[in-house]
Amino acid sequence: MKSYFARRLLQLIPVLIGMSIVVFAIIHAIPGDPATVILGDHATPEAVADLKAEMGLDKPIVTQYFSYVKDIMTGDLGTSLRTKKPILEEVVPYLTATIELMFISMIIAIVVGVNAGIIAAWRRASWFDYGAMLIALVGVSVPVFWLGLMEQWVFAEKLGWLPSTGRINAREPVEAITGLLLLDTTIQGNWAGFWDALKHLILPGIALGTIPMAIIARITRSSMLEVLSVDYVRTARAKGLSELKILYKHSLKNAFAPVLTIIGMLVGLLLGGAVLTETIFGWPGIGRYIYDAIGSRDYPVIQSGILIISTIFVFVNLIVDLLYARLDPRIKYR
Repeated sequence: MKSYFARRLLQLIPVLIGMSIVVFAIIHAIPGDPATVILGDHATPEAVADLKAEMGLDKPIVTQYFSYVKDIMTGDLGTSLRTKKPILEEVVPYLTATIELMFISMIIAIVVGVNAGIIAAWRRASWFDYGAMLIALVGVSVPVFWLGLMEQWVFAEKLGWLPSTGRINAREPVEAITGLLLLDTTIQGNWAGFWDALKHLILPGIALGTIPMAIIARITRSSMLEVLSVDYVRTARAKGLSELKILYKHSLKNAFAPVLTIIGMLVGLLLGGAVLTETIFGWPGIGRYIYDAIGSRDYPVIQSGILIISTIFVFVNLIVDLLYARLDPRIKYR
């Protein structure tokens, strides 16, 4: 296991290098000149040329890339053209907001999706099976932005149960410790703030987690159907074990490997969907941060945001790979 872990870490090196090349190339392929964006359309050619020299944009593209990599290795993500602040300092609150939203969305997706898939497989060809798979099909098909708008219309405007935008009541701010409001309010014993932060999370969490929930339900059902037909399940039933114990203790563990794979892949889907979700719900996350940067052509922010999201996705998939051995001892790493 240790040797496999070391090899997987080494394999990350070319992946991260390739990722940095792709991100760098995409940003430089976008029409527009950062120097002109900073100085404005009425800037003189001399002023634009001087700023390009100051930013290193007059150097060959290969030299710019190696300078970019060097800055990343030293923790320098650049400076925002819009706010003139270091991106590394500026992005942290946005990143923690997205992580909190993703965590809630994935919890909803896993809890609802896995249980729906288990019951659908257990009650195969029943009304619950057909109903759950129909809902899963609809969940995969419904666009995130439409679902988010419908949630706001029904639960915020019509019923008034939940807030439609924001992360917390602006009139009752919470002192930031970790940047994760649910955790910060728990540490401080601020239960009113905890409930307020949770209420703000429910609508965007459901909107973002619906597609992953539907996918997880379908994969869980398919995997459980295979496991429930093997000999040891029939033996467990012959011994008189309860169905609950058979399903969740004996069957789910062996059926969960493909589900875990999908969960790792869905992190990328959540990060991509966060841009739309955060824009609709006014959520101050990294998706909204990148969206605003695109509107103002803030190239360093766009580049850093894409790089951060890509890096999170790569490391989450590494963690998923390493969890396989713990989950299923039949899997051998060499």
